[in-house]
Amino acid sequence: MRRRTKAPTAPLPQRDGIDPVRVRLPDGPPSGPGSEPGPARGPATVREYLVGRYGGAVGADRVEEMVREGRFVGADGTAVGWDEPYAGGRYLWFHRDFPAEEPVPFPVEVVYRDDRIVVADKPHFLATMPRGRHVTETAVARLRRDLGLPALQPAHRLDRLTAGLVLFVVRPEDRGAYQTLFRDRLVHKAYEAVAPYDPELELPVTVRSRIEKERGVMAAREVPGEPNAESRIEPLAHRGGLARYRLVPVTGRTHQLRVHMNALGVPILHDPVYPVVRADGPEDFARPLQLVARSLVFTDPFTGGRREFLSRRSLTDLG
Repeated sequence: MRRRTKAPTAPLPQRDGIDPVRVRLPDGPPSGPGSEPGPARGPATVREYLVGRYGGAVGADRVEEMVREGRFVGADGTAVGWDEPYAGGRYLWFHRDFPAEEPVPFPVEVVYRDDRIVVADKPHFLATMPRGRHVTETAVARLRRDLGLPALQPAHRLDRLTAGLVLFVVRPEDRGAYQTLFRDRLVHKAYEAVAPYDPELELPVTVRSRIEKERGVMAAREVPGEPNAESRIEPLAHRGGLARYRLVPVTGRTHQLRVHMNALGVPILHDPVYPVVRADGPEDFARPLQLVARSLVFTDPFTGGRREFLSRRSLTDLG
């Protein structure tokens, strides 16, 4: 078996904080759903292959237009020609067409920065990293542009609707060490939330359940079985019909804190999914989910020093 060579450095710069897409032309005739560009003989030209690979997603006419515009380039930055012969093993790069995005009208605040990490205080509604229809309106894209750090990457994810602290890594070679801290649960994370006050709810309480989330389904759900999610819920203050809670996740399942608060009968204020999934529509920036990742505490894997950070994001006043 021939060992695949390491991909060359991208000849295209980032655009709006987003890396170009890299594609490697297969050594033999492409195969598999959605990638067959033509007859079994394989593609005669690079354009034919690109139409076969991406035409189903954006349309053959659009792919051909991108070739005409010189949007696909090789390792030396030279644009792919219209009738350029196909050559297996070659690397190409291009920038995809970004979807139209509604700007999130809140800034990303930097809590801490050094040569290895950036700790950001993410606002509600802003995704941590590109996914689906959220690409340039993401925390990582904004920070790359604003701080001039093109290699910046998050060490973990924070839900788009949740505000608060996110740890980013400046250098690619350091990212694994910080990701390992999160994987091995060596980062102590605490959240704060505003939700209804229930005088009958006995707190503090540790909630354990099995949470599953199906791909393409908005809401996660609790199901019978061995618990895979654990959260500690503690009271902080209450006034009238609302209360402030401290939430400490032991595990990190999707929507875990929101699911557990809903299961206790006190769903987080302004949650558009729990207990009822609201109809899709424009973002209501005046009613953010009242959940904040308030603190991050860990031992730095390089310095051995204790790191402790606090979010300054505010929640609904109980008064």
